[in-house]
Amino acid sequence: MGKIIGIANQKGGVGKTTTAINLAASLAAMDKKTLLVDADPQANSTSGIGFDPKEIENSIYEAMVDGVPLSKIILTTEIKHLFLLPSHIDLVGAEVEMINLENREGKMRVALSTIKDDFDYIIIDCSPSLGLITVNSLVAADSVIIPVQCEFFALEGLGKLLNTIKIIQTRLNPELSIEGILLTMYDQRLRLSNQVVDEVKQHFQNMVFETIIPRNIKLSESPGFGVPAILHDADSKGSISYLNLAGEIVKKS
Repeated sequence: MGKIIGIANQKGGVGKTTTAINLAASLAAMDKKTLLVDADPQANSTSGIGFDPKEIENSIYEAMVDGVPLSKIILTTEIKHLFLLPSHIDLVGAEVEMINLENREGKMRVALSTIKDDFDYIIIDCSPSLGLITVNSLVAADSVIIPVQCEFFALEGLGKLLNTIKIIQTRLNPELSIEGILLTMYDQRLRLSNQVVDEVKQHFQNMVFETIIPRNIKLSESPGFGVPAILHDADSKGSISYLNLAGEIVKKS
C-alpha cells in the first residue's frame, strides 16, 4: 500500500517545490514507484519536471472538481518509476468552486484513494498557503514533511502550520503524522545557518531529519532545464542530499 507524503509550508521560498521534485525523483531512482502530485496553482512541480502547464488539458483540478479519473490525468516522466499528476492555473479557482461542495476537504483524498495502491510513494507539493487546497492535501496525506530554510525568521509561521496540522488531526485526518522537519538552503559558511540548525534541532529534536539540504547551484539550475537535479548533475551535493533524504524515509516506512 502506498504512502502519501505532503510537503507543506505556507511560507514561500523555503524549498518546498525543490524538495517535492527531488525527493520524488530520488525515491524513483531507488526503484520505488512514485507519483508526484502538483497541488500548487503555480504549477512549478509540473514545469520543473519537464511539462508546460499551459499545455496540460487535465490536472488535479479536474480530478477534484469534475471527478475526472486519475488514470486519464497521470503523466509518465522521463525518469523510470516517476509519474506526475500535474497542475495548472485553474487550480486557483478550485477553492471557490469547492466551497459549497459536500466533503470539500476530502476531495483529494477520494481522488488519490483510487490509485494509492498502485504506487509505493505519493509526494504532494502543497500550495504555499493554508487554504482549502492545502487542507485537502493534508487530509489526503499519511504524513507531512515541513521544509524550514536556514535563514533569519526560519521559524516564523511554523507555529501556524503546526496548529493547522493539529486541527486537521483532530477533525479531519487523525492518521496524519509529521514525517519530519527538513532543514533547507543550508550554507555552512554562515554563522546564521548554523544557529538556525541548532535552534530547530533543540526545539524539535527527533522530528528533524538528519539530512540537511545545502544551498546548491545545481538544485537552483535544474528546474530551468525541466529535470530534477539527479538528471542535471547526479554527483552534486544537492542530488546526493535528496538521495540521503529518500533513504531516511524508506528506512522509516
